[in-house]
This record gives sequence, C-alpha cells and structure tokens, in this order.
Amino acid sequence: MSGRLAGKVALITGAAGGQGAAEAALFVAQGAKVMLTDREAPTALADSLGENAAHLPLDVANEADWRNAVDQTVRRFGKLDVLINNAGIFALGGIEATSPERFMDFVRVNQLGTFLGMRAVIPAMRKAGAGSIVNISSLHGMTGCPQSIAYSSTKWAIRGMTKVAALELAPLNIRVNSVHPGAVKTGMTLNIAPPDDDLPYHMPIIPQERWAEASEVAEMVAFVASDACSYTTGSEFIIDGGIMAF
Repeated sequence: MSGRLAGKVALITGAAGGQGAAEAALFVAQGAKVMLTDREAPTALADSLGENAAHLPLDVANEADWRNAVDQTVRRFGKLDVLINNAGIFALGGIEATSPERFMDFVRVNQLGTFLGMRAVIPAMRKAGAGSIVNISSLHGMTGCPQSIAYSSTKWAIRGMTKVAALELAPLNIRVNSVHPGAVKTGMTLNIAPPDDDLPYHMPIIPQERWAEASEVAEMVAFVASDACSYTTGSEFIIDGGIMAF
C-alpha cells in the first residue's frame, strides 16, 4: 500500500476516540499497520479499519501492560516503528481546589504513562534499527493557563521528557518529538469547555476563530511520525490556530 506511512508499524494509545481514533484511521489510510490501545480495547474501531489494525487493552500506567502491548504488536505485525503516546486525562481545577490525590491522578496517566511507553518500545525499535516516538503534549505545555495546575504540569513534563529522550535515543536512530494541540473538538474537551463558553481553558483569542478538528491534529502527528520528518528530533510541533503567535 502506498502512503506516507507505508511499511510502518505503529502503536497508538488512547485510540478509542478523539485524537487517538483519528490518528489510527489516518495511519491505516497512509499505509501503516496499527495496534490500537485504550483502557478498554477499541475493538469496533480496529475491526472497521481492516486487517492492518488490531486492538489491545492498555493501562498506560501499568508497566506489565506496556510489555504485553509491545510484545503483541511485534508478534502480530513483525516489528514496531512508531509509538504515539496519545492517552491522557484532562480536567480543569485551580491550585486550592486540587487535592494531592487528584494531582497524582494526572501524573500517573499523563506523565508516567508517557515515560513507560517510551521505555517499553526502545528494545523493539533498537532491533528495527530506527523508530519515531510522538508524545502528545498540549498548548498547556508551552504556556501557562489558569485553572489547570495538574493537567498543565504533566504536559510541561511531557515536553521536557521528550527532549531528554531525544538526546538519549538519537544514537539509536530513534526520533522523539512532541505535538502541542490547542483547543480541539473531542469528547474530552467539549464536555468540559465548549467553544462558546468563557472558561479559562477557552483561549480568549484564536486567530483562526475556531477549534481544531481531531483529523487536523492527526495530520500533524502523521507527518512528525513519518520519514518526511527524518532529521527532526527533540522538537515541539504546535497546532493551535495561531494562539502562540501573540
């Protein structure tokens, strides 16, 4: 099959809906074979994508789950070239309103999950001779935003971990980059901060005057994951409708 990702094998977390589902569909359309994972295996979506897609349950904060996901991906498709660390949780909450326990919920899923994913795929990518890891951060990992202390801290951490991993893994020909979406129309965000409200999460000015579609973020992720981006590692790719231009 032809396409920008032809011949690639990718593992995508958080693929049951939103950005992860859009990425999975695009990756298959672009010629990749994809293992879709989520807390509950995205069976229906994987089945709809045909023989080049498979599915597994994966708790991203569980190291054993990660070992199994990598092993199953290699067993099913023969190798592993790409990891998309997409799984994450989002909620608004100020400093005083956020308990230590709630703060650690975000650390466990968003930050620890990303670390464990990067760590788990290294042996398979080393064996393949190359790899591309794309960590989904956020605009909140580039600038401050009130009422998001737990979420933002983990997204900044993902940005930092990406740079460290890029430096460590470059000798193995494994690239590591982060993608930073702004406001995206997914179930996770729309249920909390719809585009027409005035919560702090909704940036006061989006130069393009709209929220992004998940498919637009998927296009960015596919580019960063592909060989078209072969000389780029440790970089941030912002997709925010122009907010960071201010």
